[in-house]
Amino acid sequence: MAAKKIAGAIAIPLLIVVAVVAATALFIVDEREKALVLRLGRVVDVQEEPGLNFKLPLVDNVVKYDGRILGLPTSPLEVTPLDDRRLVVDAFARWRITDPVRFRQAVGTAGVSGAQMRLEPIVRNAIREVLGTVPSTQVLSDDRTTLMNQIRDEARSNSGGLGVEIIDVRLTRTDLPEQNLNATYARMRAEREREAADEIARGGEAAQRVRAAADRTVVELTSEAQRRAEIVRGEADAQRNAIYAGAYGRDPEFFAFTRSLTSYERALRGDNSSIVLQPDSEFFTYLSNDGSANANPAPTPVPPTEPTAAADAPTPTEDDEELVTPEVTDREGNRLGESAGVRLTPVPESLVTPPQETEVLLPDATIGEGEAAADPATAEPEAAEPEAAPAEGQTN
Repeated sequence: MAAKKIAGAIAIPLLIVVAVVAATALFIVDEREKALVLRLGRVVDVQEEPGLNFKLPLVDNVVKYDGRILGLPTSPLEVTPLDDRRLVVDAFARWRITDPVRFRQAVGTAGVSGAQMRLEPIVRNAIREVLGTVPSTQVLSDDRTTLMNQIRDEARSNSGGLGVEIIDVRLTRTDLPEQNLNATYARMRAEREREAADEIARGGEAAQRVRAAADRTVVELTSEAQRRAEIVRGEADAQRNAIYAGAYGRDPEFFAFTRSLTSYERALRGDNSSIVLQPDSEFFTYLSNDGSANANPAPTPVPPTEPTAAADAPTPTEDDEELVTPEVTDREGNRLGESAGVRLTPVPESLVTPPQETEVLLPDATIGEGEAAADPATAEPEAAEPEAAPAEGQTN
């Protein structure tokens, strides 16, 4: 019994030792990894297939590396293309371990981080070398696939001794340096401001032409309207003078009396401070004598509708005449308002042609037989009255 107890006590620790040794002799390789079996620092086996594998316990050591595609971001670097225009380039690379033994020999115990430190200058040098052979316009273009493939091939050939493969290199950002960027923005801003100034100048010139044409049209239309107004005003003045002459021909004394009363009304107002006249001045003649003794009315009064031939003429109306558009041209032969798109207002046909000079006919005062002619001295009009010749009486 004692022997059995001793054997059982020894067997249990032996089983534990055997289990521990067996556990240390086994290792598992994941499908995302690649493993190296090192014996005293020397590679004795490479396991790239996933599964359970064996090694010598307490002698062999297993080192595992990531077998997936890894990323390598690069810091921004400044390159000088073929046209000596500096650019700032950002890039990243994709790589993976293809030969674990060579990779171990190249980077030692640093692993993936050591490999990235070795690969970054390789990728940067490849970028500078490739982009230095092309102009900046090609680098800044949208289609840069050819350039990126050249950078990839150059970096792949330079990194072959590391046991890795550069799968792809991409340019993420290509821009100008800060100082060049500010200068470029300033140049672009100045160009846009120059274009804006040109557009404003052209618009101002066009506006000035339109404004000048409108002002010219206004002057032409105003001048033409003033000309026609003067013609109509002159015709009206002629008719007024004929009426005055007809009234004067009826009775010169009564005409002088009414004009004197009008002069009194205008002169004797409250705003006049004083009037200095001689006592026997002719200005107040009709205040002392109404002049009835000198009155010499015509025995047959002239009808009010027959003062002159111009007054007898019937005034045409729009209902009696057809409206026509005046054909008025300027000194250059162009129609008024045509350049500005303005059309003259249709007027009666009698107003299209300027009226001719109207001859004022004064009626003769008929005097009965046996009566003396009117005294010419009493028929003189006042200086303030319109110019109209008095009608002279007929003698027997």
